Amino acid sequence: MKLFPERRVLQPYHMIQQLSCPVCLSGNLQQCLTAKDYTATGEVFPIIHCHDCTARFTGVIPEPDQMGRYYHADSYISHTDTRKGLVHQLYHWVRGVTLKLKRKLVNRLAGTTQGTLLDVGCGTGAFAGTMQQAGWKVIAVEPEAQARKVALELHQIEALPAEALNTLNISADVITLWHVLEHVHDVHEYMNHLHRLLSNNGVLLIAVPNYTSLDATHYEEYWAAWDVPRHLYHFSPASMRQLAAMHQFTVEQTLPMWFDSFYVSMLSEKYRGSRLGFLQGMFTGLRSNIHALRKRERCSSLIYVLRKKKD
Repeated sequence: MKLFPERRVLQPYHMIQQLSCPVCLSGNLQQCLTAKDYTATGEVFPIIHCHDCTARFTGVIPEPDQMGRYYHADSYISHTDTRKGLVHQLYHWVRGVTLKLKRKLVNRLAGTTQGTLLDVGCGTGAFAGTMQQAGWKVIAVEPEAQARKVALELHQIEALPAEALNTLNISADVITLWHVLEHVHDVHEYMNHLHRLLSNNGVLLIAVPNYTSLDATHYEEYWAAWDVPRHLYHFSPASMRQLAAMHQFTVEQTLPMWFDSFYVSMLSEKYRGSRLGFLQGMFTGLRSNIHALRKRERCSSLIYVLRKKKD
């Protein structure tokens, strides 16, 4: 299924203005806030809300061939694996815990401890390496050349470039996208690829930030998970279910990512210049998780468990 949101190229700035919702294609839109790129450039971008599917998206985005400069920053941990600063050191400690939890989750949902796993947007390869060591046949895809280099050096993962999705011919038992879908320029093309590459009984795991969380509401324009312009989309549970249905998937369940609220809150405190960022971030992250205990779809980040619709 080919779906084309309405866009306009802004010359000579190499930017694209999104004129319709990139998820449901609606034009029933409203700007809700602006967010700053705190990682690379300091530029400010509008965040647009869709009143129909409730997705949000970055209203003006760089053209695909211009995205590199927004990722090439020492502080962008997904591509550099940096340990600079307390927040990033904590990130690495927590990642050691979450990698084990992700492995157990995959094994439980797949009903097996081995098979073919496609990790899309593998970054520096930590998860792909963990699953490869656990006995899975892992195929990894990563668009950023520097991240592919680090993945090979640190985890012996020979990741493929993003274009490989066009020609891959596999039937994966599991496909994972850990904080990846919000980055891709054509979300519908990616969803088409995922449907084609997933076996009929396979499971698709998509983890994305959740702007309906308490920490997102608390920090507003300083919320670190806006991460503009690298994050092109900002999903709500309702918009993710609609996107899944448009591509013949069913959301079987949503699972909370409890650690994300702390990491995102500490970064958000840094962005707004807090002097007690660590303590205040930990407190807000805890508040967000307590709030999400009553309704888990309000967690700072969610894992969506998708399966193909049965005929």
